Amino acid sequence: MGLSSLPLLRDYRSMRASSYDKQGGNHDFIDVGPGEKILLADLQGPAIIRHIWMTLGVPKEDYMRRIVFRIYWENSTEPSVEVPIGDFFGLGHGIRKNFVSAPLQMAPQDGKGFNSYWPMPFRSRARFEVENQGEESYANYFYIDYEKYESEDALDGMAYFHAQWRREADTAGWAYRERLSFKPMYEDPRSHRKFDFEKESYVVLDAKGDGVYVGAHLDVDCFHRNPDDWYGEGDDLVFIDGEERPSIHGTGTEDWCNCAYSPTEEYNSPYNGIILHSGTRSWPWKGKQTLYRYHVEDPIRFKRSILVMIEHGHANGLSNDYSSTAYYYLSRPARGGPEIPPVQERLPRPDEEVYRAER
Repeated sequence: MGLSSLPLLRDYRSMRASSYDKQGGNHDFIDVGPGEKILLADLQGPAIIRHIWMTLGVPKEDYMRRIVFRIYWENSTEPSVEVPIGDFFGLGHGIRKNFVSAPLQMAPQDGKGFNSYWPMPFRSRARFEVENQGEESYANYFYIDYEKYESEDALDGMAYFHAQWRREADTAGWAYRERLSFKPMYEDPRSHRKFDFEKESYVVLDAKGDGVYVGAHLDVDCFHRNPDDWYGEGDDLVFIDGEERPSIHGTGTEDWCNCAYSPTEEYNSPYNGIILHSGTRSWPWKGKQTLYRYHVEDPIRFKRSILVMIEHGHANGLSNDYSSTAYYYLSRPARGGPEIPPVQERLPRPDEEVYRAER
């Protein structure tokens, strides 16, 4: 729905589930203790979630990775969304920061107001859960705004929202393993060595079913120096319905997010941009970077399966820390990707260089 649809008198009832104080006081949040799973809302359909807002009173920033957000559709026992809470709302690295995109936002103060506008239809039931995998309690404030319908007919043809979180903490690029540099930059090492897209590229999304891919954010932590350590030469690859070669093959990571020429500027637009740039003058690509590309105007359709990958540096040469959250719809509820790893495998990398290539 957009501006042009606002005058349409559609037949629904506007509803909200929230954490307001049921006793009439100002305790408008849910206390979530260490190790606790809390059901935020158990909603009855047919309905479409239109907006989710949250703010979190956490003891430290890495709780953005310690808290797990889950969504279950209908009576599925497997979550269609199982994502660290900060990553779900559009930014990884255990960071909160002001940014704006059409489907996801972190708003002042200092990115502490989380917003999702992904539409999420369901027929009979939707459950929203948080799990605190930290060692201290935190306060969870939330709204879930939705449209309630009288008949499932209003949802004909609509699919279920899913999200998939992944991380490869060291992509182990061949340039480090083989102690090679990329120079000259545009001499393709694939002409000298066997290259396998599927085995070497970073996986953003791997899903089976009938659906639509609507984009992802990519969170890169550059901790390994190389003579050509610009991470953004990695092509994006989309394999649809089991094809052997990708029908969608991009030209570089900065091109994937619709930017250009090795950008060092942060930039937000409705569907693409650079939320976070942490480089320095002496090392322009050092540290934490976040890019996003949302296929709102150009969703990618698949009927049986989809595999979305991106090279880590030119021809998968670089060793960096990659994580991502991919958003997509399926005709039926399914698990949203692999089971989420333990806390210690999710926490952000410290802000210092870990190793550099041997000389």
